[in-house]
Amino acid sequence: MQKQNNNKRERFKRLATMRTNTVLHRLKILGNCANKQMYEFDESDIEKIFVEIEKKVKETKSRFHFINKNEQFRL
Repeated sequence: MQKQNNNKRERFKRLATMRTNTVLHRLKILGNCANKQMYEFDESDIEKIFVEIEKKVKETKSRFHFINKNEQFRL
């Protein structure tokens, strides 16, 4: 049982690291759009982008803190 848990832990660490680095890289690329010499945008555009990003971050974070919501109550 310990080895199986260790394998799950290692798989989580490997995938979470890779996926986190992908997200961070894509955010850096999104930041390139802030170059006003190359792009035109206004405050409402920026607000829409970051509201969506922040909403998804909160949603994803909550998945780590709560038991499956579809699971039925049992004693």
